[in-house]
Amino acid sequence: MSIIVSMKITPTSEEIKLKENDFITSKTDLKGKITYCNESFIYFSGYEEADLIGQPHNIIRHPDMPRAVYRMMWENLQKQQEFFGIIKNLSKNGAYYWTFANVSSSFDEKGKPIGYYSVRRHASPQIINLLTPIYKEMVAEEGKHNNSNQAMDTSIQILNDLISDQQQSYSEFIYTHA
Repeated sequence: MSIIVSMKITPTSEEIKLKENDFITSKTDLKGKITYCNESFIYFSGYEEADLIGQPHNIIRHPDMPRAVYRMMWENLQKQQEFFGIIKNLSKNGAYYWTFANVSSSFDEKGKPIGYYSVRRHASPQIINLLTPIYKEMVAEEGKHNNSNQAMDTSIQILNDLISDQQQSYSEFIYTHA
């Protein structure tokens, strides 16, 4: 396995679009390290399978993604609730690709959580267009704070303001609008 976590990738404006029938799947351990990835994950990420296994899943995190979205994901998963989200990922070559992500817990035969399973597919242009300026505002807000918790709280509030009149969680909002 190559050590690629510290490799800095410069994002470009090139977009790789998922087709309707593309399904990216992966599994991680409880700490978020990749234990399995399908051919689509390998293709869209631009990495070799051997380079991905054992790496943190955030190896494909695009800097345009608010950290607060991942905080919400982890909060859902810790409660053993599914997470739905619109995620902008970063390919090894700097290109980006949007996904509609569904992440859920994996359990052993005794019902104990052993990791996470994620399926990502094509995200509608409408939801991407709706969330892009919100995510940009969230990332900017996160950059204003030295305190990580305060940054996350204020960033999440921006998203909550968007969905508060819908009386839904972020996951519910995404699921109903994807």
